[in-house]
Amino acid sequence: MARTASLRRKALVTAVAWAIGFAIFFPILWTILTSFKSEGDAIASPPKFLFFDWTLENYQTVQERSNYLRHFWNSVVISFGSTLCALGIAIPAAWAMAFVPGKWTKDILMWMLSTKMMPAVGVLVPIYLIFRDTGLLDTRTGLVIVLTLMNLPIVVWMLYTYFKEIPGEILEAARMDGAGLRAEILYVLTPMAIPGIASTLLLNVILAWNEAFWTLNLTAAKAAPLTAFIASYSSPEGLFYAKLSAASTMAIAPILILGWFSQKQLVRGLTFGAVK
Repeated sequence: MARTASLRRKALVTAVAWAIGFAIFFPILWTILTSFKSEGDAIASPPKFLFFDWTLENYQTVQERSNYLRHFWNSVVISFGSTLCALGIAIPAAWAMAFVPGKWTKDILMWMLSTKMMPAVGVLVPIYLIFRDTGLLDTRTGLVIVLTLMNLPIVVWMLYTYFKEIPGEILEAARMDGAGLRAEILYVLTPMAIPGIASTLLLNVILAWNEAFWTLNLTAAKAAPLTAFIASYSSPEGLFYAKLSAASTMAIAPILILGWFSQKQLVRGLTFGAVK
């Protein structure tokens, strides 16, 4: 009897989990399906789910109208560039806060996190003017700087949490063996925290890849990434849902594939240190 109840509870939990997962994934699925519809089928009422005339015309139009590869390369450079810069700053900072905490360490961490609560539009004008005067408008360098600073609090917090799970005695032993500060961080701490660093890297890449506010306001043509590529399909004449869906599918496909192949590493990093 108890075994039957346990199996029913497990089946119920599994069904609920699948239902939630499908609800989360459904908007992406609908976007992908819409990208293969004609504009008429895309706005049909009631909506056509699977039974419609499939077409690749939208993808052909998108390829002819826009330089997808240029936008894609901009996204790659901006996302991975800002992520590597953020990690380069955050690893030493998180090490100092985790293993050499000061009187104000917790206050500094809370202050860093509080900066994420400020609306980005509140600092748009000064950043825009600074970028205009320094020649960083519509450049990949400018976006790398902005996205590095924007995501740095999250990166520091995540790495700080991971580093706190590493026994300090290991680093003390490395110092006793003659390891300097650089060797301690590079050859002792970093290899032990690889799962956490990898998950932080992946999360930051995803955040930078999906960033739209700064990319739309600080770029025009040269450095425009895939988020600007998607926005270009909203015109004064209205929204072309099928073409917009095709552009969106082409923009999210690389990051979906990356997330799919790195999901084990991401989960491993997010649970790093959870079980002693």
